[in-house]
Amino acid sequence: MKQIYLDHAATSPMHPVVLDSMLSVMKEEFGNPSSIHGFGRKTRHLVDEARHMAAKSIGAKESEIIFTSGGTESDNLAIVGVARANQNRGKHIITTQIEHHAVLHTCEQLEKEGFEVTYLPVNKEGLIDINELKAALRNDTILVTVMYGNNEVGVIQPIKEIGEILKEHKAYFHTDAVQAFGLIPINVKEAGIDLLSVSAHKINGPKGTGFLYAHTGTNFSPITYGGEQERKRRAGTENVAGIVGLKTAIEFSLDEAAERSLQYNNFKEIMQQIWKEEGVVFHMNNSAEATLPHVMNVYFPGTNVESLLVNLDLAGVAVSSGSACTAGSIDPSHVLVAMFGKESDRIASSIRFSFGLGNTMVDIIYAAKATAKVVNRLVKK
Repeated sequence: MKQIYLDHAATSPMHPVVLDSMLSVMKEEFGNPSSIHGFGRKTRHLVDEARHMAAKSIGAKESEIIFTSGGTESDNLAIVGVARANQNRGKHIITTQIEHHAVLHTCEQLEKEGFEVTYLPVNKEGLIDINELKAALRNDTILVTVMYGNNEVGVIQPIKEIGEILKEHKAYFHTDAVQAFGLIPINVKEAGIDLLSVSAHKINGPKGTGFLYAHTGTNFSPITYGGEQERKRRAGTENVAGIVGLKTAIEFSLDEAAERSLQYNNFKEIMQQIWKEEGVVFHMNNSAEATLPHVMNVYFPGTNVESLLVNLDLAGVAVSSGSACTAGSIDPSHVLVAMFGKESDRIASSIRFSFGLGNTMVDIIYAAKATAKVVNRLVKK
């Protein structure tokens, strides 16, 4: 049976070129980048090259890139690091109700430590109200953390507008760009971003690798202790092979971002067209003008999430109900709840399709028709 993977927002397959670059390092370069001898200098050079590429990809300086184990650590380092280092100036943080759990759970932990967190609501398009953000800002606000593009519904927040507002405020601005990076052009200086999180496995790189951008002068504390790696900001011997894989993945994503964005948007149109032709009743869970090209969250009235996922999997189509980090949980999507309310039928009848490397138009047509069959069968029951 044909197997089609449409859950790239959860994780993406490694690009063959990325794998080759990592294997070469693992076979030939084992030195510790902190060592001063030749073996160490070789791996230090590889790390430096990757840092240059990461900085270039977002318009930053090399000294502003901190390699981490991925998006979760980057979010934690940014949020906890800034909160603890700046609590003498205030203990108020602003975020949104639809953040990834790497942000929400971190904020909840800080609340236990005495910090106050404002969770901004969103409208039915998943967007925050800029005026509500302005109203929430206080003299003791030290951090605003708003994700760039949502992992469940794909909405892109008004990042540049937020950055512009915060230029007149002392609060630092952090954005989780894990889903947006590699498909959406990002320039941290132009957008007024102080901290930005990236994960390699979302852009066809290796799991366990990522980076945090921290603008020069940003006051934050490390959350791990040990050696003096990453300019004393993140202790631990560098994962050189993973960092090289991240560099290669960034190169690949930058080269093909525009082409893939067009392709994924076309996939969305084709799937919706087929569903209409097959008489499927459906509604998009994000009608905002600015959305991530690879994410499509769809409400199928009269169906059930579990039944949809199981039946599609049996048909060879892998999709999800939202965040992979809550897989197996009986809790409803916090993103859809924030957008439509906890009583909405959409909560129990929506699934996410997300596109990526390896998907073809043939795959998309097959998946769309398979979805139509499943949905129409479930609705008739």
